[in-house]
Amino acid sequence: MSEHSVAYVAQREVPRVPAPRKETGFFGTLRKNLFATPLDSAITIALAIFVIWGVWRLIHWGILTAVFTGDNREACLPAEAQPVVGACWAFVNAKFGQIIYGLYPIDQRWRIDIVYALLAVLTVPMLIPSVPWKRLNAILLFVVFPFVALVLLTGGNFAVSGAWVGFLLAIAALASVLVAASSVMPSERLLRVARWLAGGSIVVVFLNNIIPSGSFRLLGLSFTTLALIATLLALGAVAACVAAADTQARKLYVLIPPAAVVALVVLLAANFGLTEVPTHLWGGLLLTLVVALVGIVASLPLGILLALGRRSHLPAVRLLSIIFIEFWRGVPLITVLFMSTFMIPLLLPEGVTFNNLLRALIGVALFTAAYLAEVVRGGLQAIPKGQFEGAQALGLSYWQMMRLVIMPQALKLVIPGIVNSFISMFKDTSLVYIIGLADLLGTVRRGFADPNWITPTTAATGLVFAGFLYWVFCFGMSRYSQFLERRFDTGYRR
Repeated sequence: MSEHSVAYVAQREVPRVPAPRKETGFFGTLRKNLFATPLDSAITIALAIFVIWGVWRLIHWGILTAVFTGDNREACLPAEAQPVVGACWAFVNAKFGQIIYGLYPIDQRWRIDIVYALLAVLTVPMLIPSVPWKRLNAILLFVVFPFVALVLLTGGNFAVSGAWVGFLLAIAALASVLVAASSVMPSERLLRVARWLAGGSIVVVFLNNIIPSGSFRLLGLSFTTLALIATLLALGAVAACVAAADTQARKLYVLIPPAAVVALVVLLAANFGLTEVPTHLWGGLLLTLVVALVGIVASLPLGILLALGRRSHLPAVRLLSIIFIEFWRGVPLITVLFMSTFMIPLLLPEGVTFNNLLRALIGVALFTAAYLAEVVRGGLQAIPKGQFEGAQALGLSYWQMMRLVIMPQALKLVIPGIVNSFISMFKDTSLVYIIGLADLLGTVRRGFADPNWITPTTAATGLVFAGFLYWVFCFGMSRYSQFLERRFDTGYRR
């Protein structure tokens, strides 16, 4: 059977067809996306009219008829010279110091300025990938800066008790155990001893809150018997971790948590001659940044540990992680703040007390950590099983596998979810106002009650200004997360 082909020969001239419309460039993009059909054109024109109307009304209210200067409410009230009054920016100008610093003493606000400057100087190079000395920058930002900021903002000269020392050293011992466990070939026997000693120190710390024991002074600190036992157990755990580490560098890493605790105690107890400023005078943007930054820094590592605990093969660890996550995710943040105010003091060892701000910080960190745990767990479930098997085939321990292979990939996958939780937490800091802490929004709202500035437009102006500040920080976090996504996008797109 032969194959036939038919040729087509034009018998007449084909009429000319107009050239296709250009779909590139500015006008081509507009034509393609906004004016492709009559219906698209009608919708575009209607939306453009609405946007122009809204922008004009905003400009008219916020600029053209706004009042920018004035000493009291009289400047923002309608008068013959200006019958229509828009935004009262004179109110924002008058309350600007309180919005930024709260009720912090005016003659001591230079300390907040130094904290803001140090935060900017250390954060900006950390966010720029091309800037060198990232490890030193991270140590200064996450280890040194919090202590310096705490002393500057509060004035230092804290009364540190032995119960505080035992509590902090017990936590440092747990951190040292994790560092020692990440060694290539740690001594399993010593590491097991360190785990038992660290766990025992935690148990004794909580027993110190239940069982009364005699007190005495040692090294200038007031210790109870149980607090001293907890301190000795924690120090023993650190010593066992040092002996279990395989290299000199790892031994030094093991000593970092207890050294940080000792430095913190010395720093808090030292007298630098600064005037004491109690936390109930903090407010405005200062308080919002303190709650947000502490919540972010504390919740992320805790959320990672909870995610690993929920996927653990140990039934007790998995059950405790599930109970913690489901409890905190099932309770509103308002309830958490009230509970942290009234319940945390009942769970602390004898001699350890927290003020309202620290209780709120703990509540916000734990609440956010529960949500971050589920975000990180989603990233862990997205990692192919071959990555786990390959890491195990290399002889890596569990913590080495998570630190070097699995967790970097999981965190890269869930950057949008992590930043979304941070943004949500940053905005939720306004809820601390219900427990008596005047954050950014709370300080603005307090200004509304000032009889010198009660006008029809004061509230709207203050809320718009506060909303703009929230938007600046949240938009900045969103844009930087998109930058990180593009930078770490090493996968293959279909």
